[in-house]
Amino acid sequence: MKQLFRLLTLAALLSLTLPAKAQLVSGPRGYDDFKIGVAGYTYRSYDIDQTLAFLQSMEVKYLSIKDWWLPLDSTKEQMDAFKAKCREYGVNPYILGPIYMRSEADVDRAFAYAERYGADVFIGVPTYELTDYMIKKVKETGIKVAIHTHGPDGQPFPNIQKVVEIYKDPSLGIGCCMDLGHSVRMGEDIVKDIKKYKDWIYDIHIKDESAASKAGQTWEMGRGVMDFRPIVKVLRQIKYKGVVSLEFEKNGNNPHPGVAESIGYLRGVSDGTK
Repeated sequence: MKQLFRLLTLAALLSLTLPAKAQLVSGPRGYDDFKIGVAGYTYRSYDIDQTLAFLQSMEVKYLSIKDWWLPLDSTKEQMDAFKAKCREYGVNPYILGPIYMRSEADVDRAFAYAERYGADVFIGVPTYELTDYMIKKVKETGIKVAIHTHGPDGQPFPNIQKVVEIYKDPSLGIGCCMDLGHSVRMGEDIVKDIKKYKDWIYDIHIKDESAASKAGQTWEMGRGVMDFRPIVKVLRQIKYKGVVSLEFEKNGNNPHPGVAESIGYLRGVSDGTK
């Protein structure tokens, strides 16, 4: 009996000291089919080196570029140096904008800027009066425009429906940078809109909101009112190949903790959603 007791005690001790078989990830992660980026406005209080260091720390590989880092009058040489700096951090500066355009001169400057950069598309916010001139410039240059939606806050294009109403034909080369946070603030069915207007969507800005109304404010993803699981699912269904960029408007002077939390949450949702 004593011998049996000793054997049982030894077995118990061994079970405490021997490591269990580790549970390791096998195969691709669920977010590998998503290009997750960050919208430049998120790091509006930081220079490009600090911003790139933040992205590198999260292994985020895509950044939309605002003109406070790369002014609209930048030369091609300055642009090439800027892109080289981004590559040093493993970041693709994949798109320019949003660029606001309120006159034909603004449109000319924006397209010339994108052309020097070597871009085939940029994010823009034109006025309605510039519609014909925008179509003309896209036809002349071959550079497409993704019009950023701004929800119920008074900008010309509150939602993707307005882009479709004004430009009518997606083959014109003027589509949408669809801001999903602003969509929920408009009370819209995001999944339905993504399915219906998939041919218009060139880029996506993603964020959570504190309320599904005009009063809604950017919140850390997973803490707000939005359910991202059906959004991830529908983006897979339509085989969206563009970038999904977090635009974190909260805590402009110290956004990084919220950005890191949100990026982690988006990856987790993408990993767990089929």
